Amino acid sequence: MKRTQNFFSLLCIATLCTFLTSCNKQDTLRLEEDSSQFVNITDVVPDVILEIRYYGTYNFVGTRIDGYLQPVALLTKEAADSLRAVSDDVIAQGYRLKIYDAYRPQCAVDHFVHWSQDPADTCMKRYFYPMLDKPVLFEQDYIMAKSGHTRGATVDLTLFDMQTEKEVDMGGTFDWFGEESHPDYCGNPETGKYTGDGTGLTEQQFNNRMILRNAMLRHGFKPLDSEWWHFTLQNEPYPNTYFEFPIKQL
Repeated sequence: MKRTQNFFSLLCIATLCTFLTSCNKQDTLRLEEDSSQFVNITDVVPDVILEIRYYGTYNFVGTRIDGYLQPVALLTKEAADSLRAVSDDVIAQGYRLKIYDAYRPQCAVDHFVHWSQDPADTCMKRYFYPMLDKPVLFEQDYIMAKSGHTRGATVDLTLFDMQTEKEVDMGGTFDWFGEESHPDYCGNPETGKYTGDGTGLTEQQFNNRMILRNAMLRHGFKPLDSEWWHFTLQNEPYPNTYFEFPIKQL
């Protein structure tokens, strides 16, 4: 009987510790409406080009996303300052940065989640996820309930060639759901070596991705394994805070 009581006591203590740990983790994730530590990217990096996809209808949902009140891009001050260094870097190479998305309010992420749960709404399937069934997008982490964008230090972007006056050919579009968007598709991003045979990405397309990636890494950003266009500031100032103010000119 005593052994049973001791076991039960240990089980209760273990359960309590698990509960407290869970509570502590939840306490570190907070929603914040204060935008005072954010800036308009164009105020800090005037050379960027903006194409805010979620303000328009050409995106994987097919409609303007909740929280995008104006076609502007916002970041924390720290992330914008680092992006300015990236911009100066690529300008010296003959390019400019083109931004698709930066800070994303929590209501926008919620919009994505709700959309993913409606199997009948597939109007943009052929443009962004033709090889996948919509229900797996959430399961395979293409859609997530929490996004690094909401912390204000993540940006989706590409390069614009100043000589050709066109976007640089990256071999795939922004927000394409598939392995073709992975940085290691047809190459090793750690070594910069192309490993394809020309039937996926061409060597030039892979090298173009590396130009963007290397510039971002040189100035304090880290990449994402599944999206060549997605980068987060390594030392982001609010790693546990999710913001929910709408996107508009500050």
